[in-house]
Amino acid sequence: MFCYQCEQTAGCTGCTGNAGVCGKSANTARLQDELTGALIGLARAAEGNEHLVNEEMNQLILEGLFTTVTNVNFNDETLKILIYKIENAKKKLVPNCFTCSGSCGRNDNFDMNTLWTTDEDVRSLKSLILFGIRGMAAYAYHASVLGYTDETISKFFYKALFAVGMKDWGMDELLPIVLEVGEVNLRCMELLDQANTTTYGTPVPTTVPLTIEKGPFIIITGHDLKDLQLLLEQTKDKGINIYTHGEMLPAHAYPEFKKYSHLKGNFGTAWQNQQKEFDNIPGAILYTTNCLMPVKPSYADRVFTTEVVSYPEMVHIGEEKDFTPVIEKALALGGYTKDQHMTGINGGIQVTTGFSHGTVLSVADQVIEAVKNGDIKHFFLVGGCDGARVGRNYYTEFVKQSPEDSIILTLACGKYRFNDLDLGTIGGLPRIMDMGQCNDAYSAIKVAIALAEAFECDVNELPLSMVLSWYEQKAVCILLTLFYLGIKNIHLGPTLPAFISPNVLNFLVENYGISPISTPEEDLKKLLNK
Repeated sequence: MFCYQCEQTAGCTGCTGNAGVCGKSANTARLQDELTGALIGLARAAEGNEHLVNEEMNQLILEGLFTTVTNVNFNDETLKILIYKIENAKKKLVPNCFTCSGSCGRNDNFDMNTLWTTDEDVRSLKSLILFGIRGMAAYAYHASVLGYTDETISKFFYKALFAVGMKDWGMDELLPIVLEVGEVNLRCMELLDQANTTTYGTPVPTTVPLTIEKGPFIIITGHDLKDLQLLLEQTKDKGINIYTHGEMLPAHAYPEFKKYSHLKGNFGTAWQNQQKEFDNIPGAILYTTNCLMPVKPSYADRVFTTEVVSYPEMVHIGEEKDFTPVIEKALALGGYTKDQHMTGINGGIQVTTGFSHGTVLSVADQVIEAVKNGDIKHFFLVGGCDGARVGRNYYTEFVKQSPEDSIILTLACGKYRFNDLDLGTIGGLPRIMDMGQCNDAYSAIKVAIALAEAFECDVNELPLSMVLSWYEQKAVCILLTLFYLGIKNIHLGPTLPAFISPNVLNFLVENYGISPISTPEEDLKKLLNK
């Protein structure tokens, strides 16, 4: 196998051999490459046949790309089924190609081995495109679940996949598409924001307890708000409490979910701690997106998956969305016999979320006044994906050491490194503002642009610094969106992506000033004096 798409990749170069660091076997990795090659084949077949492309094919593109995001699918059988579906869709686009003996390659799938062994700069740019659209497909998928789609976004997936499969394209052809990933992803995040807020309301600041009450309970993890809604409906009046986990935490801030009294709080911390935190728990766990780690025997019988998430021998909840097996398992396990007073990694007993762009901009005058009178001197966006690599405590220390006259904006699961800290307030505003899930980087962008307009300056001239952590492919598309918007001087860690070649890195440094994190002390000094 060869895989280097996530931050934890072996030796910061790539996972090879029998298994990846994430736990996927070499055969699973091979099937995911085959799946990607089939998607590129579908994009090739769609070229010139756009009038035949339908929503079913668009959905297959989303499912196929989302499935290959790190920590989504570990199941060879479901990968084979998806490849089969993609092949059938391709036959509908170019039926004659399957009876023709010619060699035009119109219906050929792409051999991913040619990508991993090509010129390193070409490989780097194509990887940025491929991993970027994998992340973007997750956002588009969640929007589509709520009935929101966009033809521009759908068409771009075909264009990007086609580009990855072009053997004779170089930097001149690929670089514009890399930046176009960022442009289209901005629209995609906007679409998902619209879908979530139209369906569930505008998030409001909400304090969430970390205590797990006695009695039966279900933990729901991931990002999909629709799954949470369905689970809450099906568990009403059944004596079962629901707890969010990981990236599902921001759901507590949506008004629509507040009507469910059995949505009690948040369980545990970020995704990478689940094997320890889920060990022998007396509750059921529902995985909705890419937060799945190899399941330990001590809780394997209480794990359930849905949507594109799949793991061998785990019970999967299909399209019918009947969560009865999850409910029955929770009731059978019975939960804790007394309340469990859990904490965040810093000992806090509660966390606060809900500072979306709608909330922050509703008090924009208050924020602007606090900046003008000197109460707020700097904003730090500290967030992104969390992970297990040593050194991620950097983000905890960075926030702890940030000046008392600064505001910390955060999002995604990286916030668990510090979201239970009490840093006090500035002018009635909390110093730590959790803006939501990783896709809610859109909120941070909206706030930054609004502040720049208020102060009649460029975003890069604001007293705003971005210190980001990354792990998987959704971080890639967000980073490309920031580049598309011209945002510079981003600090990224804990390591730089293995798929960025030296020449491509030089381009990013020269044009966007991206740099790796160093130490909290050095970076704070540098950023506060910019």
